[in-house]
Formats: sequence, C-alpha cells, structure tokens
Amino acid sequence: MCQVDEEYSGLIRSKPSPISYKKCVKCKHGSAVLTIRSGDGFCRGCFKDYFIHKFRAMLGKNRIIFPGERVLLAVSGGLASSSMLSQVQEGLSHDASKKLRFIPGIIYVDEGGAIGLSTEERKKTISQLEDIFQNTSYPYHIVPFEEIFRLPASVLETMRPTSDHSVSSYKWAVAQFTQDIRTGQSRESRDPSLEDCFSGLDTRDWSQKLPPSADHTEALKLLFASVKTLTAKEDLLQTLRLHLILYVARQAGYTKIMVGDSCSRLAVKLLSSIALGRGAALAMDTGFSDPRYDDVIIVRPMRDYSSKEIAFYNRMFSVPSVFSPSLDTMAPDKASIQRLTETFLTKLQTDFPSTVSTIYRTSEKLHTAHPPQSSDAHPAARCLLCLCALDTTADDCSALHATLQSEWLSQNRGRGNSPVASGPNSAPDQCCSSVRGCATSVGGGGGGSCCSSSNQMPVSSDLMALLCYSCRLTIKDMATVATLPQYVVTEADRRKRRHVMKKEISQYLLDDNEDLQS
Repeated sequence: MCQVDEEYSGLIRSKPSPISYKKCVKCKHGSAVLTIRSGDGFCRGCFKDYFIHKFRAMLGKNRIIFPGERVLLAVSGGLASSSMLSQVQEGLSHDASKKLRFIPGIIYVDEGGAIGLSTEERKKTISQLEDIFQNTSYPYHIVPFEEIFRLPASVLETMRPTSDHSVSSYKWAVAQFTQDIRTGQSRESRDPSLEDCFSGLDTRDWSQKLPPSADHTEALKLLFASVKTLTAKEDLLQTLRLHLILYVARQAGYTKIMVGDSCSRLAVKLLSSIALGRGAALAMDTGFSDPRYDDVIIVRPMRDYSSKEIAFYNRMFSVPSVFSPSLDTMAPDKASIQRLTETFLTKLQTDFPSTVSTIYRTSEKLHTAHPPQSSDAHPAARCLLCLCALDTTADDCSALHATLQSEWLSQNRGRGNSPVASGPNSAPDQCCSSVRGCATSVGGGGGGSCCSSSNQMPVSSDLMALLCYSCRLTIKDMATVATLPQYVVTEADRRKRRHVMKKEISQYLLDDNEDLQS
C-alpha cells in the first residue's frame, strides 16, 4: 500500500515535449520550436523566412499588383489583418532583399455602432489602432460604419478600369521600373509616394469625422434591429462594409484592396456561402482576386496561411493586434449559419488536421461559369447589393423557378396565377399609369407623380428582381426595407425606372445582331 512518507521523485519522469528533440526540417541543425503540420517542425529563423516567403510568393505568382500601384489595406485589428500589415511593412523596409513596390494605405471600419458598443469602447479601440497605424508611417483612414448613410448611389455602379492588367502589361511595368533603377533615377522622382514621402501625407482625413452623428447612429441601430436573424445580419454587414471600403478606395485613388482572409476563414466562408445560396459567386468570394468592381480589385494574399500559422507568427514576433467584438462574439454555436459552419470545421479540424486545407484546395479549382462582365454591360445584369452577376435568370425547368413557385403557392393559395410563371427574374415593375394617370417624365422624375423617387417608398418585392438569390434571402429576413441606406434605395429606384423606360421604347431599339448585319 502507498505510504505517506514515500518518495516517487526517482520514478516519475517528465514526458518530453514532442518538438523538444526534433530538428528543423529546413536548416536541419536548429531545434524546432513549433510544429505547423505533422512532422513539419521549424526553428524560429526558418519559420520567419517561410512565413515571409509565402506572402511574397503569393503576390508574385498572381502578378496582379503592379509596381507603383496604390493598395488599400483593410485592417480590422485581428490576427490575420495585423499579420498582413506586418508583412507589408517587412516587404517595404530598407532591409528587405526583394522589396514590394506598391504604395500602401490603411483603412479601418469602426463597426461599433452596428454591434452596440458604447462610445468609450469605440474610442478606446480606435486609439489603440491609431498607435499601430502611426508606427507604420502609412496614410490611414478610420471610417465609422455610420458613413454608409452618406454614400452616393454611384458606389453601386461599375466603372471602367484605368489600367490594363494583362501579363504583358505587367512585364512592361516591371521592366520600366527596373530600367528606372538602373539609370539611377531617384526614388522620389520615380515614385513620390513611397516610404520616404509617407510622412507628408494627411493621415487623419477621414478620422476627423468621428464621432458620427447621433441620427446616423440611430439609423444604423434601426437597420440591424429590422433584420431578424444573425445570419442575415452578418451577411448584410459584410456587404455594406465592402461598399464603404470601395468608396474610400475610389475617392483616395486606390486600385487594389488587400484583405486578410486566411485559409481557415475562407474554408468557413466557402461552406457557409454554399448554404446561403452563393454558389455562383464562390470563385470571387474565395479566390485570390475579386474583380467584380472592375476598377478596384480585391486581393487576398493571406489565403495560404492557416489561423494556426498566423497565431504562432504574431506570438513569436510580437505583431500587435487589437481585439474588437463582432456580431457573433459570445454567440452560441447554432446562432447563425456562419457560426455553425465555423464550429463544425473547427471540431473536424481537431480530429482530421487536413480538413481545412482540403476545402481550401477545392476552392482554388472553382471558376465562374460566366466571366466577369465588362463595365459596358447593363447595370441591371448585376446584383444590387453584392454586384455579382445575377444568378436568377434561369429557365422554367430550374430549381430556382421551382422554389419560387412553391413559395408563392404556399403564401398565395388560390389567389390567381403565379407571378413567376413568366420567369424567376420577373418583378412587379409596372408603372402606376396602368391604373391611373401618371405625369412621369422620360427621365423617371416628375414633380409630384407617383413614380417620383421622392414619393415612392421601396417595397421588398421591388428589390427582388434586382438581387441575386443569396441577397434575396437576406432581404427576406428584414422586417422592412425602409431602413436600408438611401444610396441603395436610390440606385434601386433608378434601375427600376430605367427598366420601365426601356420596355416602353423597346420597339424602337435595335438588337446587337441587327446592328452588326447593317
């Protein structure tokens, strides 16, 4: 039997750490300090080289960011976006062996009003982030989410790209940049906005708008209070945030937006997007580049990194980050589709470590069925909110048409013919002049007419024809669309009036085939 005075110190042996006796898989002589995957142990120096090389290889392989191009870094303060900012700093430093050649800027969207944070909490987070941004010497923009109520309707219009992004033009830009270096042209004359000139730029041009007005804050609360489910709230928040970042990028002259979506985040996004009906837009939602806005391209250079790699790097090399709560913070696992998908993948990844990488590699093989349309395409061919190509133009034998038909029958039993009989993309866009007189002008204006944008209140059915399938589900979860930002309502009304006008003059228009034959 065990005695009280017995000693077991000589019998108990401490189990060595699984990586304490391993050597680095790269240099073969350094002791491994971390294991990323099974059998892949790295020492501190080799892990840093591996992390930096992966970031630059991702940018160099895709050849989307040109030398001297202005790139807006979307930083939320989280681990992934903070690590992305650190990599850009590393690539633009004087000690970098292969320097990055683009001109960075930073944007932070303060979503505290949508989440319900107090003014003191929002100011504290902004103050911490400003300290990080000021240490980079890059121009930064701190924009409250309430600014969506001041956006113009033009933010939902696609614009013609200002430069050619072909492989040949990229090679020419690199050759021109290299020639400038060989001829001894100074950095300031070649590119006056690079690292040495960042200090002369105004870095608080958007920050001066803080705090937002009380009316806009109240309108933001009403907007998210009208959304019934957390799934729709997260989807709407992401869509409106992209509109705000896009507007700032266009106003400040940025042609690329760099986001910090990691491999783990994209795996969750891929599965949740399929559940939300965004299968047609998966290639743009999860790919390295997202050209849906034509003139501004979204890039994801962190998509090769897992959340584990990012957490290790930030911890080992003291990369500063700021935690800010989101809509699903402290929410239960089944609170939303996005939250449930994240919990499912996290638990599955614990038992099967290749789960996330398998899903991620699958997303690399996805391509859009139809290539991105040119800016000359009619704006009605794109979704009003996400600006992706409409996936609701299916024929009568499609699953979408059957779903809409079943929904109409369950809601309007015995009330006449189905409005989707003419197609799933049909909508009640008839003018009120079919019922009573309407003094609508050709441009759709008209002082006090019922079709005037000032007198017409948008309804949910009017927006459905302008939305893709996934955005339709988001709008259906809203109690009222009257709380939407004004720029969305204005653009929807403009598209509707343009569609009505086009139908009225359709007999006088020439088809493309007739125009070519003539």
